[in-house]
Amino acid sequence: MKFYFSLLRLLAVALVGLTTGLAQDPKPDAKPAAPVPTPTVTAKVKEMKALPGFFPLYWDAKAGKLWLEIAKFDEDFLYYDSLPAGLGSNDIGLDRGQLGQERLVHFSRSGPKVLLTETNLGFRAAGGTAMEKRAVRDSFTQSVIGGFEIGAEDDKRVLIDATAFFMRDAHNVAVTLKRTKQGDFKLDLPRSAFYLENTKNFPRNTEVEVTLTFAGTEPGEWVRDIATDPASLSVRTHHSFVQLPDAGYTPRPFDPRAGYFSTSYADYASPISEPLVKRFITRHRLTKKDPSAAKSEAIAPIVYYLDPATPEPVRSALFDGAKWWNQAFEAAGYVNAFRVELLREDADPMDIRYNLVQWVHRATRGWSNGASITDPRTGEIIKGVVTLGSLRVRQDYLIAEGLLAPYETGKPASPEMEKMAVARLRQLSAHEIGHTLGLAHNYISSAEGRASVMDYPPPFAQLKSDGTVDLADAYAVGIGEWDKVAITYGYQDFPKGTDEPKALSGIIDAARSKGLLFLTDKDARPAGSPHPQVHLWDTGVNAVDELSRVLALRSAVLERFSENVIKPGRPLATIEEVLVPAYLMHRYQLEAAAKTIAGTGYTYALRGDGQVPLTPIAPAEQ
Repeated sequence: MKFYFSLLRLLAVALVGLTTGLAQDPKPDAKPAAPVPTPTVTAKVKEMKALPGFFPLYWDAKAGKLWLEIAKFDEDFLYYDSLPAGLGSNDIGLDRGQLGQERLVHFSRSGPKVLLTETNLGFRAAGGTAMEKRAVRDSFTQSVIGGFEIGAEDDKRVLIDATAFFMRDAHNVAVTLKRTKQGDFKLDLPRSAFYLENTKNFPRNTEVEVTLTFAGTEPGEWVRDIATDPASLSVRTHHSFVQLPDAGYTPRPFDPRAGYFSTSYADYASPISEPLVKRFITRHRLTKKDPSAAKSEAIAPIVYYLDPATPEPVRSALFDGAKWWNQAFEAAGYVNAFRVELLREDADPMDIRYNLVQWVHRATRGWSNGASITDPRTGEIIKGVVTLGSLRVRQDYLIAEGLLAPYETGKPASPEMEKMAVARLRQLSAHEIGHTLGLAHNYISSAEGRASVMDYPPPFAQLKSDGTVDLADAYAVGIGEWDKVAITYGYQDFPKGTDEPKALSGIIDAARSKGLLFLTDKDARPAGSPHPQVHLWDTGVNAVDELSRVLALRSAVLERFSENVIKPGRPLATIEEVLVPAYLMHRYQLEAAAKTIAGTGYTYALRGDGQVPLTPIAPAEQ
């Protein structure tokens, strides 16, 4: 019996499988299901908010998505990210207005996919044949930084969902927090969203901004000092798609003696007899209306805009210092080629069209800086961004309090502290704008009669006959003589027929005949240079003589040091804050003087330019 029951079960299973198979078999005349057609762009965006511009945008409010329209493929444009709202900690280094890296990118299509690819510009075949250029391109890796599915399509345009691309940690906030030992943070998408107020479109640039929230564990001390909730940090990241400048810009060769930053690449189309690496200075585009004239207006002047959030008397000081640069451009043969204006309150500071001087707040005092967005193909500066930390002026005021001890009982406080602090702001404004014009630090200018605002100047305090301190000449006023040379080298618009290499070299030779040289950062640090005249925060032609003068000043300041260095009513314990800069005022000059021992003077000499490259410091001086 068991055998028959088992046989029946097997037959039943076989029958079920047969009927199931028959049910799944299509009828002989059945057709496969037609693919769902891709909607047109017009139909897809019908209910969305349109933002026309360089790359048209469409905001889908219901889904919280941002769509991007592409009409041209395989055409290069500029992409960079920035940080319009930061953390407020100098130590972490994620400041408001901070620029990211500029990238040369293009969209390409492969079937239903669109790729955003960054071109590797470090290796080129400039001027080579198409095959030479292809060989270089295929020899070095490119980077695909975005991938998208096509969501809608017309004959000449496609629509992609760019939400994920924009809602990512493009500025590497989490990496920075981890590197600075502030915790392990990750992007929290449910608490992140588009910041539509600053998502805008213009004919030459598309601007998208997002609020990103990072959730983390075991936040570090710097995070705890600034955040309302140290486990939840929200910043804003800005994305810019920018049309590249036209072909009217001519790169200018880099000369190590001229004082400029540079852009460089390996050119595999270079003749064997020529250097492989090509270098060009970074600078703004500036052209005379009449290149043959000794003095001419510019076709398009360079305009910088000052942050309207800057208070007085800071605002006026920054205006004054920024305007000094027009003196340098006038020396280069321009008329009103450099201007400074107040940014309109309705303007977007992140917009590529505005060179910006911004006033940034941090929880602790930090560096100011000048950064730029440049065309990576040529070195042309497209946008300059100056970041000035608001606490710096308070430190300068503190230094002045220690030097003057101004709070004597029954006497009004001296106005000299604010005068000195404001004078420093003028110099600082000019210094950081100089970086965004393409100029590097020049640390030998303090030994050349304050020849450049691109040096780091300490306050030049002098002793009066009664033992008090005079701050009337604490900081130089106006642009320096070296700065005029540098701007002339970088921005001079030569008449047709000029032997430009010879003319440029002549500018440097003429400056050297006046005792004006350029030596920069790598030569200023104690461990990196034996040159006693090239240092940070030093003064004077002779480092040893100036150290003697500063030590005498320090002794007089410390002799008079008392509770008169702090305002009445403040805790006496705060006297130590004033003491530190007064007690250590000689430290940088001491480092400069120490380099005299076994020291050597030198220049950035080129073969045949007539310079003496090395001059050991005389034994008696050592």
